[in-house]
Amino acid sequence: MLKKLALPIAVTALILTGCGPEIQVPTRVCPGRSSTSQALLALRLRSADVMPIKASGRSLITYYVDGKKHTENLTAMLFVNPPIEIYFQGNATLIPKAIVGGSNKVEFWLSIRPKEVSTYWWGLWSQNERIEKLVLNPRIVLEAIGLAVLDGDADADWSLSNEGVFDVLTRRNSAGGVVRKIYIYSCDYLVRKIEYFDVFGRVEVVAELAQYKEVVEGFCVPRIIRIARRGETEEQDSVRVTLKSVKPYEFSQKQLEGLFNRPQPRSFKNVYEVVGGKWIEQPQ
Repeated sequence: MLKKLALPIAVTALILTGCGPEIQVPTRVCPGRSSTSQALLALRLRSADVMPIKASGRSLITYYVDGKKHTENLTAMLFVNPPIEIYFQGNATLIPKAIVGGSNKVEFWLSIRPKEVSTYWWGLWSQNERIEKLVLNPRIVLEAIGLAVLDGDADADWSLSNEGVFDVLTRRNSAGGVVRKIYIYSCDYLVRKIEYFDVFGRVEVVAELAQYKEVVEGFCVPRIIRIARRGETEEQDSVRVTLKSVKPYEFSQKQLEGLFNRPQPRSFKNVYEVVGGKWIEQPQ
């Protein structure tokens, strides 16, 4: 049962997705930044422009269970209160709040309501340093909308290279293994792709970003986001994002308390706590 449930989780880190054209790689070549510190500074300055937002769209989720392909098409909404608070909700035709998830600075959570799944997952950030392999990672959402999570990272953790039209920032851990690569289009210095690596140095999750649109002056959000989980087979769980509406938003105190505090798991068939990237079943 656990194996079957892990796959739907893997494709719900983002829920604002939909059909659309393939993501195109830019072709015009421009000079990039001359140093790692300059490239990091550019990302940090863009991150400083990220503001609270409300977004809506549709979601097309593709995943595999026991070799069989499944797709889910949802209407969805997303609230983001930087730097780490997120609430997302996906609604199926007959199932409101079919998917609900979020995070705050302490913990993250996800629930799926359909009877065949009926499961609730949650975990503490302090107990889950690496959860990219699960894709249930609100930090990927934040990076996708332009909030590069660089706080706490020393410049020495990163190196800069150039690959055609991209400046590529590579972060390594203390053992020298690659943790993350950020591909920045050198002409507008907007992130076009982020690769997340597993403990063996293999690309495990890829986020591709396209069709940026300025929400307010200096703050751009990609209207198309595609997240794919790499595997040893051709069966790749994926999420494709098409944002229909993105607006700056001012949260009331009631909304802050209601959206970004973890709800208690009530009326779920299965409840799991995530510890060290592993699912631990909780007694009901």
